[in-house]
Amino acid sequence: MKKILIIHTGGTISMKEDKATGEVNTSDNHPLQEISSTLENEVQIEDDILFYLPSPHIRPDHMLKLGQSIHEKMAIKNYDGIVITHGTDTLEETAYFLDLFLQTRKPVVVTGAMRSSNEIGSDGLYNLLSAIRVACCDEAQDKGVLVVMNDEIHTAKNVTKTSTSNVATFQSPQYGPIGITTKQEVFFHHKMTGHDSYPIQKINKKVSLIKAYAGMDGLLIDAVRESGVDGIVIEALGQGNLPPETVEALKRVIEDHIPVVLVSRCYQGIVQATYGYPGGGRQLKEMGIIFANGLTGPKARIKLMVALEMTSNPIELSPMFSY
Repeated sequence: MKKILIIHTGGTISMKEDKATGEVNTSDNHPLQEISSTLENEVQIEDDILFYLPSPHIRPDHMLKLGQSIHEKMAIKNYDGIVITHGTDTLEETAYFLDLFLQTRKPVVVTGAMRSSNEIGSDGLYNLLSAIRVACCDEAQDKGVLVVMNDEIHTAKNVTKTSTSNVATFQSPQYGPIGITTKQEVFFHHKMTGHDSYPIQKINKKVSLIKAYAGMDGLLIDAVRESGVDGIVIEALGQGNLPPETVEALKRVIEDHIPVVLVSRCYQGIVQATYGYPGGGRQLKEMGIIFANGLTGPKARIKLMVALEMTSNPIELSPMFSY
């Protein structure tokens, strides 16, 4: 019999709706803690409530504490897999941080819910059951951190929340899920091509995320630089281009030895040093801006925060973002 640890961190999956007001908020008792009785003949379940937080309250230090807790608990008991319940707003960021941080071959699965436990059509219990079954699956080993929602299995690196309220919100644009779940089986139809991990001990670096827009100038970039950040991530236009009025401000950032990572604000494709006009990707690359391979802005920020705990040298940072 497989032994699975469920770590609860909060979120809609652990909340209830007030039928009188329609407000969704935390309750005194975690509504999913009794799930072990549902699976008592199939898998041995242990529960741990680490946090009781809405996901907008989750910070990188919470993510680090969660990762350290997983390492500690895996060292004490030989769990076959870990399931984490989490609010959906920042679920993809926590999952990706864990994917970068954890040093384990065993399945680690993150799940959540779009509807609270007592709403009509609540998806929390079903998603949790699916996540447990994936965590029990031998094929889920060596695949990094997985996100299981709505009968689909996604990688932490590629998954993103695409809708504010739809139960099918989690998708992996351009890549798709790497597997699916049914009521009886777990199927994987893709293999991982690679995985990188960083055994950091702290996460204290300040990294800001800026989104580019038409007519943007350097004022925002200068303000962020002067705030004392350790790094900046920019969601650029198209393949990795910015309005020309931002270039001088970016030069000042580079001169201050603050690493800048570039991603696209598009949800598909990667940034490339293609266009040679002022503010084009080729010029930005030549200036020393680091191009990330397919990450979203929030995930590039998480990765830069992690990477900066190891090095601030752009020559060493750049290869970390090529995967």
